[in-house]
Amino acid sequence: MDAADLDYRTRTESGCIPPRLVSRLLELGYREEVEFQSGRGEWFCAREWARLLGDQGRQAAALEVLAPYVGTGWWPAVQAQAELLEGWGRAVEAIALVRPYAEAGQLALETYGRLLSRHGRKDEAIELLSAGMENRSLATTLVDIAEGSGRDEDIAALLAARIPAGHRCDSPWCCRGLDPDTAIELLAVIRERQGRVDEAIDLLRTRRFNSVNSRDQLADLLARHDRIEELRAYAASESLGHATQRLAEALEERGDVEGAIAVYRQPGGSPARQCHHAMLLAQLLARHGRGDEAIGVMRALADSPGGADDFIADMLCTLYADHGRARDGLAYLDALKARRDGEEEWEFFRLRLQLLVDCGLLDEALDQARVHPERDTWYTAETISDLLADSGRVEEAVAVLEPHAPDNRSALAGHLIDLGRVADAVAVLQQRKSEPFVPVWTDTFSDPPF
Repeated sequence: MDAADLDYRTRTESGCIPPRLVSRLLELGYREEVEFQSGRGEWFCAREWARLLGDQGRQAAALEVLAPYVGTGWWPAVQAQAELLEGWGRAVEAIALVRPYAEAGQLALETYGRLLSRHGRKDEAIELLSAGMENRSLATTLVDIAEGSGRDEDIAALLAARIPAGHRCDSPWCCRGLDPDTAIELLAVIRERQGRVDEAIDLLRTRRFNSVNSRDQLADLLARHDRIEELRAYAASESLGHATQRLAEALEERGDVEGAIAVYRQPGGSPARQCHHAMLLAQLLARHGRGDEAIGVMRALADSPGGADDFIADMLCTLYADHGRARDGLAYLDALKARRDGEEEWEFFRLRLQLLVDCGLLDEALDQARVHPERDTWYTAETISDLLADSGRVEEAVAVLEPHAPDNRSALAGHLIDLGRVADAVAVLQQRKSEPFVPVWTDTFSDPPF
């Protein structure tokens, strides 16, 4: 067993049995196959089989399953074993297992620090992570584990020292290490849990960007403390629209659905922002049983200049189908096709197929798919096979996928498992393409904080 090979196969989920199909095998009673494959280098099988053995109280057997993988020095296997040991109440062994890896790698160091913190060694974990807080992820972990330790002021001082007066990064590559905006974010977390909410708000107002992954930290803070009018004022000035979304969410959580709707209906902002808010409004309306209004919002968006994008049409057609109006969805696609001189790209044609099935016209959908210009592609095969399988015609689904096996191996294997052809499914999944050598990501520090 080789760490680089394990790493490549699990990261890419190629040449191996992926997690969802391991679950499928177990759901259908093929436990012996999972056990067998766990001893043949199938990591996802080994991880699940070890967990099941542990649940049965067979801890020694579970560790035997993981031993060959851990023996390669591959961190995910070490981490999985540590999690099992901790779950069994053997935290001392888990800590001892992880420590050598924590001396070299960020991910292992985070795991090690959290382990120490959970098991009565919080001060030790804080000292360890404090030495590595130039790393954003380690600094975040440090702030997390420090809660309730009495060390918040010490860590706040370390963070404040990393917020230079008068400087804010204008790009992700501006400052090396822990950037000022992240230091402000983490310091605000500490101030909030100390009850110093006004200070946290003032801090966040000095950041260049408060939005990360479509969530705005300042908006979330204001919503948590029910400062709705301040949130409303902030939403009016925040350009990305994430604060507006949080305001609408907060109003909905308080039972003020009409207020939330009104927030999304406010005009202004960029076309992208208006589009996003229209989609959020449609989802809000649908959640509250107002499906026809939701469809009206999305239809207006789809019919607006430049509005007929595939993701908008997808949401509109899904709403039509979910509210028993599949034929109206087909009529919309017909009108869109006519506006495009009779051409229908695959993404829109795929929606047509599902709507036809929703109308009880599976065979018509299949006939149309078989004459579509993209009928010989792997993605068409996968769509047709899904329609067949969902209708109980699994053998036909397999026949459609087999000519495209290299590109659809996971879908094909899933159908084969459903038919009881487990050996064939495993053979399909374990086919290996030649791949470039990629060294295992060690994620090492140049100067470990030990």
